[in-house]
Amino acid sequence: MNTLRVHSQTITLVDQVEDRLLNYLKEKDIRTGDSIPNELELAAALGVARSVLREALSRLKMMGMIETRTRRGMILTEPTILGGMKRVVDPRILGEEALFDILGFRIALEIGICSDIFRNITPEDISELEEIVKMGIVFENNEYAPVSEFTFHAKLYEITGNKTISEFQGIIHPVMIFVKNKFKDLLEPINIEMKEQGQIVTHADLLDFLKNRDEFGYRRAIEQHFEVYKRFLNSRK
Repeated sequence: MNTLRVHSQTITLVDQVEDRLLNYLKEKDIRTGDSIPNELELAAALGVARSVLREALSRLKMMGMIETRTRRGMILTEPTILGGMKRVVDPRILGEEALFDILGFRIALEIGICSDIFRNITPEDISELEEIVKMGIVFENNEYAPVSEFTFHAKLYEITGNKTISEFQGIIHPVMIFVKNKFKDLLEPINIEMKEQGQIVTHADLLDFLKNRDEFGYRRAIEQHFEVYKRFLNSRK
């Protein structure tokens, strides 16, 4: 195995080891499912202590790039695109600005996938959405139970056929619940005002636009569906 030299730079030694490991995997054309050298070989080649190497390897394991398997040792694996995001998007440790940015991104994404939904949706998808809406739990002022909210929108994400979009829904769902609970006293008056003005768009309303294949109407409706959050975000600026 070729020697991997760690040069003196301003980044930490672990950062350097991690970077060289990634370069090594690429240079040696190590593919998903291939074994990689053991810790002793890598530590000797890099000229670093195994403790430093282990820390660098642990980062790659956390990203889902390396797995340890019985009798095969360390294996290169393909990480999900948002795998690292799952570990840092914890509403308990994120500041308000980060929470609001994620909320705004979710709204933009839902509007942005409209064309994909209409391009891919099938009669079977419509039937499943009908069942989801029928079984949905709706509280006062168009507040949905978390499971109902998640199931309906997760199905919309699934219809796009984009696995990364579907994965994102699972990541940000806890954020949505956290925001709703944390800012309930601020969101509730907006919901009440919108209800009094007849501006609420329900899951059933969205489903009607999907059934009628009215993409333009659906796009306007999904924007209105999230209007409570848009008003809330604007009030926080």
